[in-house]
Amino acid sequence: MSAASGAVGPRLVLATHNKGKLRELRELLRDQVPGLDVDTQVVDAAAAGAPDVAETGVTFAENSLLKARAVAEATGLVAIADDSGLAVDVLGGAPGIFSARWSGRHGDDNGNLNLLLAQLSDVPDQFRGAAFVCAAALAVPGSDGIAHETVEYGQLEGKLLREPRGEGGFGYDPVLQPAGMDRSCAELSSEEKNAISHRGQAFRALLPAIISALSGAGTPAEQ
Repeated sequence: MSAASGAVGPRLVLATHNKGKLRELRELLRDQVPGLDVDTQVVDAAAAGAPDVAETGVTFAENSLLKARAVAEATGLVAIADDSGLAVDVLGGAPGIFSARWSGRHGDDNGNLNLLLAQLSDVPDQFRGAAFVCAAALAVPGSDGIAHETVEYGQLEGKLLREPRGEGGFGYDPVLQPAGMDRSCAELSSEEKNAISHRGQAFRALLPAIISALSGAGTPAEQ
C-alpha cells in the first residue's frame, strides 16, 4: 500500500494498544496532515492486526524503534511508536523504561502509583523532581524492509506530588505537577496537556517526517 494512497483505510499505525496514547496522537495530528482523517486512518496496533512487540531495548529510543520497525514491516503502513516513562531524580532516572510495570504487572496504573509514592514517602518536597520522558519513532516501509526511520524526543519536567490528584490522563499523570503550574497533569484539559506533554513534544517534532511519508513527497534525510 502506497503511503501516498488516498484510499479509504488506515494510513498510519500507532504501535500501541493504549487507547489514551491513540487519542492523544489523533488530537495532535488533527488538521496537521493534509487529507488525513485521523479518526479513521490513524489506528492502533490491534485495529491494524499488528503483532505485539517485546520491548527488549535498554533505552526509550531503542524500544520505540523496535516497535515502529516491527509494525511497519508487518502491516506495510507508516508506523509510529513511542516509549515513554517517568524519570525520578532521587531514583537515578527510574522507573524509566520500566514505568509501565514498576509494580510488577504491566499497565497496573494504581499499583505503580502506590508503589512509587510509598518509595518516596520520606523524600522532602525539594528533592521530588521528576520528568516525563518520551522517544517517538517513525518507520516508513519500503520494498525491501524499512526505507526510513526517525526518532525525536520530548521531556516534561516537574515535581512529584504526595498523593494522586485529578481524573484525567493516565499512567503517572495524577502525581506529576509540571514546573510552573499548580495542577497535576491529570487536572489539565486535554488541550493543555497536549500543548506541554513530553509525548506531544516528541510527536510534534515528528510532524515533518509524518507529513512527508504520508504525502509521498519522499523521505527526509537520514538523521
